[in-house]
Amino acid sequence: MIALRNINKTFIRNKIETPALRDINLELAKGEFVAITGPSGCGKSSLLNILGMMDGPTSGQYLLDGVDIYGRSERELVELRNRDIGFVFQSFNLLDGPSVFENVELPLVYRKTPKAERRTRVMEVLKRLGLEKCVDFQPSELSGGEQQRVAVARALVGDPKLILADEPTGNLDSKAGEMVLGLLNDLHTRGATILMVTHSNEYAARSLRTIRMLDGRIV
Repeated sequence: MIALRNINKTFIRNKIETPALRDINLELAKGEFVAITGPSGCGKSSLLNILGMMDGPTSGQYLLDGVDIYGRSERELVELRNRDIGFVFQSFNLLDGPSVFENVELPLVYRKTPKAERRTRVMEVLKRLGLEKCVDFQPSELSGGEQQRVAVARALVGDPKLILADEPTGNLDSKAGEMVLGLLNDLHTRGATILMVTHSNEYAARSLRTIRMLDGRIV
């Protein structure tokens, strides 16, 4: 499904070069649940940003279903990202103002999905995650665990090929963290492909494969 070949990422600030990723080679098959671990600053977030098409490498190749995405225009990359990738962030990244329904609906709005279909799909995913009673709530009215479930619902509503979860339990207590990890495991058993960044060795051990990073490399 995904193949990264010799990916390097270097940040340049005030003419000083700082390598973030060094010669990353990684393959992710459809239906896998992979965890990435490593200390802060080792390159995990940089790698996730490249996988999520939110940033590009300094050099290397990113193949999605056999197609090199860097031959695509910026508009095509935005469409690919919106269609094929669902994001779950540590900080939830929910909009406070729009309701829970409107937050979850957002990826479908970007896709210009018809309104009736949007409502059906949003309600289906909210019910699946036990959030149907929270439809009209503001995110700020929910607990941390509920907000993260809303973030998971938003990631799922577009039926993406790949779910990228960046420390999805990092801002949660142990009970809420277990609930979110349980949701990710459930999604995986239903066929989702998941890549999760985590500092927790315990949570990483519950994935099918763990990749450890250090100093911008896979070790």
